[in-house]
Amino acid sequence: MTETCRAALWYDNDITITNSDFGGIKALRECGNVTMADCKITSTEFGWFCRNLTVNNCELTSEYPFLKCFDSEFDDLNMTAKYSFQYTQNITIRNSNLNTKDAFWRSKNVTVYDSVVKGEYLGWYSENLRLVRCKIIGTQPLCCAKGLILEECEMIDCDLSFEKSEVRAVVLGNIMSVKNPYSGKITADSITEVIMDNTDSQCEIKVSGC
Repeated sequence: MTETCRAALWYDNDITITNSDFGGIKALRECGNVTMADCKITSTEFGWFCRNLTVNNCELTSEYPFLKCFDSEFDDLNMTAKYSFQYTQNITIRNSNLNTKDAFWRSKNVTVYDSVVKGEYLGWYSENLRLVRCKIIGTQPLCCAKGLILEECEMIDCDLSFEKSEVRAVVLGNIMSVKNPYSGKITADSITEVIMDNTDSQCEIKVSGC
């Protein structure tokens, strides 16, 4: 795509894009049944309102990608972005490196396997977000969430975690701090600080070996 391209591929269906440098500020919008593989993508507002995306082995530089993207799968995605996967539903992500901010806000039914998720305020107001064998990095993650599940995850530099969340979490290693989870159970090897100034909390917090 040329430098002056703004809106590549809108309202299209049944597309395959491979081995391409793909751009445009508002690229790939309201499309369905799209397969992308081995691509380098640069697009500020990429993949908005799309359904049935399959993205494999792609590099993405964006600011606000995958807004309201439904029923899609991502594998080996190397992404640098800010406000990613907001309002998404029925998404699976595997083996990816997501360097982002405010990811998965108000998302529903998102599962992430074997990935690095780095950013601030991850997963706020999400519903049924499941993180499996992931490394989670950044401040104030996973707050105000419903149906939140962490399985064998690491949490690096994660302070004020899980505030007002319904959570079931098994964390390997240390959590910097946990604040006022709403309900469920959190198990970790260690937790530096537990802040429980909300008497309505019904969450069990367990440090392994204690």
